[in-house]
Amino acid sequence: MKIEFNNRVAIVTGAGAGLGRSHAIELAKRGAKVVVNDLGGAADGTGGSMTPAQEVADTIIKAGGEAIVSGANVADYAQVETMVGEAMDKWGRVDVLVNNAGILRDKSFVKMELKDFQVVMDVHLMGSVNCTKAVWDIMRDQGYGRIAMTTSSSGMYGNFGQANYGAAKAGLVGLMNTLCIEGAKYDIRINALSPVAHTRMTEGLIPEEALKLLTPASVTAGLITLVAENSPNRTILCAGAGGYARTVITETDGIYLAPADQTPENVMAGMDKINDTAGAQEFTQGFQQSEKFVGKAMAKGG
Repeated sequence: MKIEFNNRVAIVTGAGAGLGRSHAIELAKRGAKVVVNDLGGAADGTGGSMTPAQEVADTIIKAGGEAIVSGANVADYAQVETMVGEAMDKWGRVDVLVNNAGILRDKSFVKMELKDFQVVMDVHLMGSVNCTKAVWDIMRDQGYGRIAMTTSSSGMYGNFGQANYGAAKAGLVGLMNTLCIEGAKYDIRINALSPVAHTRMTEGLIPEEALKLLTPASVTAGLITLVAENSPNRTILCAGAGGYARTVITETDGIYLAPADQTPENVMAGMDKINDTAGAQEFTQGFQQSEKFVGKAMAKGG
């Protein structure tokens, strides 16, 4: 069955180029009314221009769709509130939020200035928090919402020179994990996209012959899945070059040590068994870990 967004309103941040542009245009093609948000700065977040966002909006309108432009800085909550207010004034609802805006300030941690760590956190993590907070009550009141965070393999697995970026992207997974619990009864579903694509943020990082495979369209196919009416919930979907996979955080079964044996030496001695992935579980709420450990202790008689 075709995925459509007729009568739905979507906000896409960082939509002036690259993946955001692809996401916004595809949502519009499928019937969504789109807020095209972009500060219009360079890849490191400096500068600003409304031109990129306006060009995307013009493309959507020329194709028969509906779009408005926002130059809001997602790191500024007041600007985000204004953007959401403009969408509500024009269309009366917000159904989809794609948190895509991001910047890069790559450097090894020893050479990285703290201001470059902070600004990346402000845009990626707090920018997504700000946008999500600004639409949360709207989605709750209308009993419907689809929110996509944009995470990264750098956050889940690490990448040299990206301590700031990786920390922000890992934080978005934690944000998703809690919000999908809190939003469930209002049919607000939150997922995370982990993209691989050739955009200005990957210039010089990927061999030229591989770039042709890394199209924004291949990633957008995953994004559309995550914000569809019948979307999953609490899913980290990895997408790129035609490949689609899910990142799953699991916890090993581990070991139990009686009170008299709870020493660092015994923990170290048990590391092979602690690392054994046989019987590992995916938890969907934090208390499940507590239940597991307490259950083991009770089974052993305390």
